[in-house]
Amino acid sequence: MSNELTQRQAFLVLNGLPEAGPITLNRILAQFGGDPRAVLRADPGILRAAAGGRVRAGDSLARWRENFDPVREEERLRQSGASFVLPGEEGYPALLREINDPPIGLYRKGPYMFGGRCVAIVGSRKTTLYGTNTARRLAGELASRGFCVVSGMARGIDTAAHEGALAAGGPTAAILGTGLDVIYPPENLDLYRRIAEAGAVVSEFPFGRAPTRQSFPMRNRLVSGISDAVVVVETDEQGGAMITARFAGEQGRLLLAVPGRIDQATSAGCNQLIRDGATLVTSVGDILEEMNFPRPLPVPASTSAASDAANLAPDEGRALAAFEGGELATLDQVAQRSDMTAAKTGVALTLLEMKGLVSKRSDGRYERGP
Repeated sequence: MSNELTQRQAFLVLNGLPEAGPITLNRILAQFGGDPRAVLRADPGILRAAAGGRVRAGDSLARWRENFDPVREEERLRQSGASFVLPGEEGYPALLREINDPPIGLYRKGPYMFGGRCVAIVGSRKTTLYGTNTARRLAGELASRGFCVVSGMARGIDTAAHEGALAAGGPTAAILGTGLDVIYPPENLDLYRRIAEAGAVVSEFPFGRAPTRQSFPMRNRLVSGISDAVVVVETDEQGGAMITARFAGEQGRLLLAVPGRIDQATSAGCNQLIRDGATLVTSVGDILEEMNFPRPLPVPASTSAASDAANLAPDEGRALAAFEGGELATLDQVAQRSDMTAAKTGVALTLLEMKGLVSKRSDGRYERGP
């Protein structure tokens, strides 16, 4: 019976019914004095009215026993080492309570409790070497200064951001568009485990929830809602990161973007955001300045990039110099600029790829990392 539920179990039930979204659930809860057990005891007709005439949402709440087992959900929480936190409890990000449609509860796993400032780094799943290296570098520099790097654990820029924060030994939080037990994309299982050990993995969805077209935009609003600032590194004009950017604007978050080449689709979204008023980012100093933190001192030129170049063989150095303008180039163009044969150029480019200094794109052209 619903009146035998604990308050936390009742919140688990409400959170686990997909027909009623967070805005509807928060409205219904407000009409019942914030008591989830009172909601689950209510007459179906009253629930339909409370749901603003949304019949499916009202019926789902009235027949919750057929759709959700809170005792089983609690057991899954225990087995996975996760917790379900409510607004105002430790581990529920304070900024998230300010948005228009906050989740009524969060599933979370990991030691990071969102006690510090957060910066989201988001972007395309289909990236260039420039984009992934930039995301990794910005994330590492932010994490080393104590910021929590927030992203969605998707392929591409999200993955690079999490990895950059982890490599720097700082906190990072992955916001999922699935239940905590559904790893998507599946190749990020190891990344998921590392984030859960050192940072936080967060979802508003119950166990077993698979990714859907609706779940990722819902995830994106949490990525921006948790964060003080959102940095878009690389995206086309229709990318999911543009949805996150829109949420950031609606939620009053700082919005920043990394510029890219005007002839690359993966940079079109960032360039549009900058044109529309987003702060241009060329270094972590731009982010810190926007957040009223002191800019870091400039790094001397004789650091990692210079030392990498010093360790190159002569043919590798000549091939790498062919990219100094930042443009993409074919093997023949590199050979012509470096005054080497195609065979020597091919070997040099392969070695540079192995060192992570250049990357071969799907169209056959090469690009140099930042």
